[in-house]
Amino acid sequence: MGKLSGKIAVVTGGNSGIGLSTAKRFVAEGAFVYITGRRQEALDAAVKEIGSNVVGVKGDVAKASDLDALFDQIKREKGKVDVLFANAGAAEFAPLGQYTEEHFEKTFGGNVRGLAFTVQKALPLLTQGATIILNASIVSSKGFPNMGMYNASKAAVRSFARTWTNELKDRGIRVNVVSPGPIETPGITNLAGDAETEKQFKAQMVAGVPLGRMGDADEIAKAVVFLASDDSSYVAGVELFVDGGMIQV
Repeated sequence: MGKLSGKIAVVTGGNSGIGLSTAKRFVAEGAFVYITGRRQEALDAAVKEIGSNVVGVKGDVAKASDLDALFDQIKREKGKVDVLFANAGAAEFAPLGQYTEEHFEKTFGGNVRGLAFTVQKALPLLTQGATIILNASIVSSKGFPNMGMYNASKAAVRSFARTWTNELKDRGIRVNVVSPGPIETPGITNLAGDAETEKQFKAQMVAGVPLGRMGDADEIAKAVVFLASDDSSYVAGVELFVDGGMIQV
């Protein structure tokens, strides 16, 4: 019997990277999973890769109408949500002198507003004792240059977990944060923009990791399963760093 047997789970941004790896782990642990993504082709490929007990729902967390459609579908088909992994987010480089309103809206629209309303709109479906996991980043605690907007957006995510832990305690809902370090995902490639920049960026990151390597998306997924399951039944409001020791050492 799996750690999430009989649970209904939602993974936003579940069509690649950490989201996809987590959705696979959730299914392997007995959950039925809804994944979201903005690109239908990638979403279909992810559903095929996962194989069973999964539904893909096209949508952008930054759009309220897409979130409404997602949870309306889940309400019709399953009637509840036991596990919510608010994972969807994005980053792009921009130093202070190059901030634009578009950059701000893009970063905070998905990483902060989209995450907040994902959780809010899930509330009516969340069961007593449900679990919410928010995907932040080690940047919530670091001032990496040229990533100010992204850093701040992830600090906001970490703050949400503290507040929501208190607000949802009467329903027994645990809210926790997973904060990955440098992880091999398509997002790193997209952020870098070209092969040489990606190589330099990864080398710079790895230089600060005591374990001396990039992490794997499945290593984050295993931590999310821990936070989603009864294995972490007395864990609430924490930020779990999965970063090879980058922040703590």
